Amino acid sequence: MDASIILISVFGIFIPALMLPGPDFVAVVRSSMTKGARAGLWTTLGVSLCLGLYATASLLGLSAILVQYQWLAWLVRILGASYLIYLGLRLIFAKSQDLEISTHGAMGRHAFRFGFFVTLTNPKAIVLFASVFATSVTAETPVWLMVLMIGLVFAAALIWYSLVSLFMSSAPIMRRFSHARHWIERAAGVVFIAIGGRILGDSRISIL
Repeated sequence: MDASIILISVFGIFIPALMLPGPDFVAVVRSSMTKGARAGLWTTLGVSLCLGLYATASLLGLSAILVQYQWLAWLVRILGASYLIYLGLRLIFAKSQDLEISTHGAMGRHAFRFGFFVTLTNPKAIVLFASVFATSVTAETPVWLMVLMIGLVFAAALIWYSLVSLFMSSAPIMRRFSHARHWIERAAGVVFIAIGGRILGDSRISIL
């Protein structure tokens, strides 16, 4: 298959999926609105790096294993959904003082881990890469094209979520929501729980 056709078919699905609100989007918005642009950009880096790793794993054949062993794919979805619910509960019940981070270095590490693990445990990301990326390549697909696809995944996520972060941490937005940081955390927690619950519900239906 021609390289341009592969890229168009893959990224014609990936780009809209990337821009749709989901756990990654909520994570970036939450970090940006509660801790500012620096935290938002660190979260963006964590999200983008994890998406790049997923793309790499899919192209190397991890998705084939998940397709062959459906129970493993189901387990991944359950664990990912459970983590999102756990994270949501932590955000909802966190005390206001827990939102403060004393140093920029600690803030960067925390925000990076937050973005990375939200994406790592997002079952929808796993399904997307397993169903689209891995099935778009064959044994004849050149290595340079697969490397290019991985790079484009990382770059697209980095650009999109950086724009989201910079907008959400802009002065007008921060001024408007400066007294609502704790409620933003709670709203993000509710969204994580809702997404996790939906994934658990879909997983239960799929095994009936």
